[in-house]
Amino acid sequence: MPIGSGLQGARVLVTASSQGIGYGAAEAFLGEGARVVVNSSNAGRLEAAVKRLARLGEVHGVVADLTRPADLDRLLTETVTHLGGVDTLVYVTGSPHPGLFMEQGFEDWERAASLLVVSPAYLARRSAEAMLRGSTGGRMVFLTSVAIREPIPNLATSSVCRIAVTGLVKTLSRELGPKGIRVNGVLPGYIRTARIDEVAEDTARRRGITPDEVVRGIERDIPLGRIGSPEELARAIIFLGSDLSSYVTGAMLPVDGGLLRSVG
Repeated sequence: MPIGSGLQGARVLVTASSQGIGYGAAEAFLGEGARVVVNSSNAGRLEAAVKRLARLGEVHGVVADLTRPADLDRLLTETVTHLGGVDTLVYVTGSPHPGLFMEQGFEDWERAASLLVVSPAYLARRSAEAMLRGSTGGRMVFLTSVAIREPIPNLATSSVCRIAVTGLVKTLSRELGPKGIRVNGVLPGYIRTARIDEVAEDTARRRGITPDEVVRGIERDIPLGRIGSPEELARAIIFLGSDLSSYVTGAMLPVDGGLLRSVG
């Protein structure tokens, strides 16, 4: 018997999706027949993304800054207006700038916490409210990082703040599971996006080598021997954001080419 994702006609919100990981996820959901709302704080990039994605299916764009409560409220309201409800939330964010712990000031930590801790929790609540009104259950997928298990050098704010997403996933999976809402997380390793270039350039400057040498060093440390693609990561997001994972909740799934050495 064929295994289907059950996403035909599903209502999906993907944040930070005008480029990179979020864009790849939106593209994959559209490919499965879902109806999708994409988001960015940059109106120009969002408009361009919507034009590219529209060839695949129904897609709407909402400009919103994920660090502003009023924008999060409007993002959910407009999503429900466009789609009639929400079946799947995929929370993706940009990342704080690279840097060592002792280089970070109060404002750096405040912004990182807003983006990586407060915003996903608040948007999860608003999404859960919409899902519960629909009485059909739902799915949430939160993108975090392998850094929550094994901190990555020069990514202090990200390594610290993203850990909170695991607590959010575990808390919501217990509270919302009885109501038919499943909540899971994804731990991307090194994925080929602009973030890789940013990290490689920062590391190269500190070590006095070239960005290409940094990337080759990263690839040597990955058992599969290469950096992953947004499309490969999107397949894992589709799994957790669809009926394919109907008995999975509270999980944190690494998609890292085997990079993590830790057990559990």
